[in-house]
Amino acid sequence: MFWANEPLRAVMLQQQGLLAPYQSPNADGIPARYRDPDGYWAGFAARARVIVYNTSQVKPQEAPSSVLDLVDPRWKGRAGLANPLFGTTTTQVAALFGRWGEEKARTFLDGVKANGVKIVTSNGEAKDLVVSGELAWAFTDTDDANEALEQHKPVAVVYPDQNGIGTLVMPNAVALVKGAPHPEQAKKLIDHLLSRPVEERLAKSTAAQMPLHAGVSVPPNVKPVSAVKDMAVTFPALGKAIEQALPYLTQWSGAR
Repeated sequence: MFWANEPLRAVMLQQQGLLAPYQSPNADGIPARYRDPDGYWAGFAARARVIVYNTSQVKPQEAPSSVLDLVDPRWKGRAGLANPLFGTTTTQVAALFGRWGEEKARTFLDGVKANGVKIVTSNGEAKDLVVSGELAWAFTDTDDANEALEQHKPVAVVYPDQNGIGTLVMPNAVALVKGAPHPEQAKKLIDHLLSRPVEERLAKSTAAQMPLHAGVSVPPNVKPVSAVKDMAVTFPALGKAIEQALPYLTQWSGAR
């Protein structure tokens, strides 16, 4: 069985022929946009890509509200983003390539670099630099933002692009590995992970994950998925988008 904290890696494994379809009965309560139509993976307990900003440096009425603020000159050298070769930033960048096309996405990322956006190792580091005041704001995930809020740090959270392309909402993804030595046990674990009780526990944890099953209580520091305009992405298409973008991203990030 394969379990990832976002769907992109499961999609990439599917493209390589490494997954087997399995339609779990517990996936029926998950909105269709958060699972593969052919049953190669299913999502549960989501996070969102959000902006966290330092309230000592940024007034609420002046806070960034869009991914496009990364290229706004007023934030030159004051914003942060985790390396797009890793983690959920990869999914966010893949979604932008999928929505905008390669030319516009490349122009945007070139503008990010030109605007002095600090590229950091992780979402956790991005959040920490905002908390310390080294950065005015950064993109991170709702679990990292929740941690700062629970610790009463001087931060606030914005769900970006609610009047535009929407906020990227990313579920955990679980899949059955093709040729797994114990497929029946793997299916039982998949059923368990896709159940309402698991989403309830993950929502109550410090990760404050956003339930996808209707009727599960939402953590106090995050919005319910139904209240967020989520980015209209087709996750299966993101695998192809990131494959096309990877050579450029590797060069852009200075990895080689």
